[in-house]
Amino acid sequence: MLLNHLFGLYTHPKEEWQTIDRTKETFAYPLSHIAIISLIPSVCSYIASAKIGWSIGAGDLIRMTNESALFMSGGMYFGLFLGVICLAFMIQDLAEVFDAKPTITQSLELAAYTATPLFMVGFAALYPVLWFVAMVGLAGLAYSVYLLYSGVPILMHIPEEKGFIFASTVVTSGLVLLSILMALSVILLQSGSAITYI
Repeated sequence: MLLNHLFGLYTHPKEEWQTIDRTKETFAYPLSHIAIISLIPSVCSYIASAKIGWSIGAGDLIRMTNESALFMSGGMYFGLFLGVICLAFMIQDLAEVFDAKPTITQSLELAAYTATPLFMVGFAALYPVLWFVAMVGLAGLAYSVYLLYSGVPILMHIPEEKGFIFASTVVTSGLVLLSILMALSVILLQSGSAITYI
């Protein structure tokens, strides 16, 4: 069943990582997990941008036209989906440096399940107040990092000391990837050609 690791990652993450490692899923399974979980921030940001409106400070609500919000949400969906896949390939390449030999499926599992709390933050967009979304986002990021640190030794089959350094390298790579996605979003929003505000 899709998303069946979701509850376990929140309630007992180390045991769930061991279950994921034992299960030996196919490549399509974590890929479908990413495809579904990427919908959360995309759909919620569409609703917030087109239907509710964003509150930034004490000014008026900022809303987009339906077409603009749909364009932005579609771009977000594909950016998040491809971002996790890129992170999986980075994990795969970095593993060789740490004498780990994970399959591409294991690397994708680590990337997909680690990104899950960050993507679940998308629900916060349904209350589109900037400070609130930022606070929930920090909490989601912190839990994603925790999942990464707890999952690396188990899925990559390396000692915890090496796992800590490996996970730190993945965090750095992930933050660089996130910065690139955010920069592309800003460029897209400031281009003015595809985004129309009400």
